[in-house]
Amino acid sequence: MMESTLLPWMTFFPLVGMAIILVLPRKAHGLIKWTAAAATVAPLLMALHLFQDFNRSTSALQYIIKRPWIPAFNIEFFMGVDGVSISMVLLTALLCFICIFASWGIERGVKGYFALFLLLDTGMMGVFCALDFFLFYIFWEVMLLPMYFLIGVWGGPRREYAAIKFFLYTLFGSVLMLIAMLALYFYSDPHTFDMTKLWGQPYSTEPVFWGLGFQHLVWLALFVGFAIKIPAFPFHTWLPDAHVEAPTAISVILAGVLLKMGTYGILRINYPMLPEATIYFAPTLLAALGAWNIVYGAFCAMAQQDLKKLVAYSSISHMGYVMLGMATFTTQGINGAVLQMFNHGTITAMLFLLVGVIYDRAHHRDIDGFGGLASIMPVYTGITALAFFAALGLPGLSAFISEVLVLLGTWRPYPVYAVVGASAVILTAGYMLWTLQRIYLGKPNEKYLSLPEINNRELWVTLAPLGAIVIVLGVYPHAVLDLQNVTLVELNETVLAAAEATRRVAMGW
Repeated sequence: MMESTLLPWMTFFPLVGMAIILVLPRKAHGLIKWTAAAATVAPLLMALHLFQDFNRSTSALQYIIKRPWIPAFNIEFFMGVDGVSISMVLLTALLCFICIFASWGIERGVKGYFALFLLLDTGMMGVFCALDFFLFYIFWEVMLLPMYFLIGVWGGPRREYAAIKFFLYTLFGSVLMLIAMLALYFYSDPHTFDMTKLWGQPYSTEPVFWGLGFQHLVWLALFVGFAIKIPAFPFHTWLPDAHVEAPTAISVILAGVLLKMGTYGILRINYPMLPEATIYFAPTLLAALGAWNIVYGAFCAMAQQDLKKLVAYSSISHMGYVMLGMATFTTQGINGAVLQMFNHGTITAMLFLLVGVIYDRAHHRDIDGFGGLASIMPVYTGITALAFFAALGLPGLSAFISEVLVLLGTWRPYPVYAVVGASAVILTAGYMLWTLQRIYLGKPNEKYLSLPEINNRELWVTLAPLGAIVIVLGVYPHAVLDLQNVTLVELNETVLAAAEATRRVAMGW
C-alpha cells in the first residue's frame, strides 16, 4: 500500500509555526498572531481534503504511514485514520483554527501563549492519528504540558489551583495507561506496540485477582485513564475548575477536543484489544455510569450561578450520551455516540465562545447579574439562542440526531437507561431556557446599556462556521455518519464475535 505523508504534515505543521514564533520579536504581537493563524490554516485545508477524499465504503485504515522508529523495542512511527478517528481529526483542525482567532484579545505573554497553543495542536492531532501505542502515549503526554501552562499562566484568579488539579488528575490517568500499555507489550508475542497487531492478541480472561483476569485488569487501568478525560463521575471534579479559570479558547479546546479523547481512547484501544472485558464491563462502567453522568451533570448545571461553570457541567451531561451509546453494541448506539462526540464538540465550542464574548465586555459571568441583553445585543442573542437550542437537542439541529440515535440503540439492551436519558432532556431544556430567560430577556440592566454588539471577527470567523455545521448536520447528518458507519459497524461486530467465541470456549462448545 502506498504511504501518505498527509497525516504527519497535518500533525507537525503547527510546530513549524511554533518555531517561527519563537524567533520573532517578543513585541511583534500582530505578526505572532498571524503566524499562528497560518500554522492552523494549513492543517484545516488538509483536513478538508481528507474529508473530501476519504473512502467511505471501507473500514480499512487510510492515509497510512509506517516507518521504523526505535527498532530495538519494535516501536514504529505509525499513523493512519479510519471511521473511528476521521471525525475527530476534522474537529481538531477546525477548532484549533477557530481558537487562534478567539485568542486575538490575548495581550500578555503573546509569544508564549501562541507557541504553546501550536504545541497543543500537534499533541491533539497526533493522538487521533497514532496507531502505535507508544507513539499514541507520547502525543497524549505532549498535550498535557502546554495545557497546564495555558491554564496556569493565562487563566483566571484561581488558575494555579485549576492547572495543578488538571495536571495531577491527568497524570494519574497517564500512569495507569502506561502500566496497561507495557502489560500489553510484554504479553504480545512478539512484543509490539503496533495497535493493529495488539487488536488480534488472545488476552487471557482467567481469574488472577479478585476474580478478574489479565484482560479485565488492563481494561480497568485503561478505562480509568480515559474516564478522567471524559470526564466520567467520579473523576470529573477537575473539569469545572479548569473551565472556569481557563481562557476562552482553552475552554473551547478542553470541551471540544480533550473530552473526546477519553471516549476515543476506549473505542480505539479497549474495544478492539480487549473485547471480552469490554462486554463484561459495558453494563456497569459504561451504560450505568453514562446514564448517571447525563442526570448528574444536568442537575449540577441547573444549580450554577456562573455561566461558564453551567456550560462545563452541561458537557459532563452530554458526554454521558456518548458513554451510553458505546455500551449498547448496536449500530444506532455506537454511530450516535461517535456522532455525538463531533456534535458536542461544535455546540459546546459555540457556548464557550459566547461566554467569552460577554465576559470580555461585562467582565463577569454571573447569570443573575445581566438581564435584557436581547434588546442591547440582538445579533449576539440570536446566535446564543441557536447554540442553546442546539445544546438542549431541538429537532432540526445536530445534537438531536446523535442523541436520538443513542436512545434508539439503548432501548433494546437497557430500556431503563433509555428512559432516563430521554427524560433528562427535560432537565437540559430547563437549565438552558432558564438561563436564556435570566440573561437575555426582560428589562435591560441599566449598567449594560452601552455594551457593544458582537464584532465581525467573533461572529463570522469563530461562531458562524460552527453555527452552520450545527444546522447542516441537523438536516443532513450523513455528512458525518457516512464517514464512520462502515468502520463502527465492523468494530461492533468484532467485539461481539470475540465475546461470543470466549463464551463458547468457556462452555466447552
